[in-house]
Amino acid sequence: MGRGRAPWSGAAARRFRFAPGLLALALTLPTAALAVGCGNSGAERPGSGDTARATASASASASAQGSLSPEELCTSAVGYWAREILAGKTPYGDYQSMGLSNAQYDILREVVDAAQATKRDQGPRAAEKLIDRQVSDSCADQYRAGAPSDGPWQ
Repeated sequence: MGRGRAPWSGAAARRFRFAPGLLALALTLPTAALAVGCGNSGAERPGSGDTARATASASASASAQGSLSPEELCTSAVGYWAREILAGKTPYGDYQSMGLSNAQYDILREVVDAAQATKRDQGPRAAEKLIDRQVSDSCADQYRAGAPSDGPWQ
């Protein structure tokens, strides 16, 4: 028995006895997973309401015309995470893994605190409206003078 050879004659042939079936399975599973994973990519989140659709269509039209302004990016990102947290989901990692700046994360914390109190007192629809209004106003205030340009992260 030399190096790289089967220990007995016919062992190499038996080693790959089920290879065609495994190959078919290996090619089918990723394709099925991809089809299932992409099947609902355009689906709406439950409870998102008309404001989320309006924001999504505004974002889509703005991205079709060019890049979004810093204010629009802030509104989109902070609004998304505020709704996720209000729905009870816990984001993975810190504010940087959420794609937020420190200032945007401060806005998020304020908005979520206010939205949770509003949801408790007035219901989920009022909390959604508060998120839309407060995120839009806070991001507009944050970027009124333009995007941050001073400091080490230029």
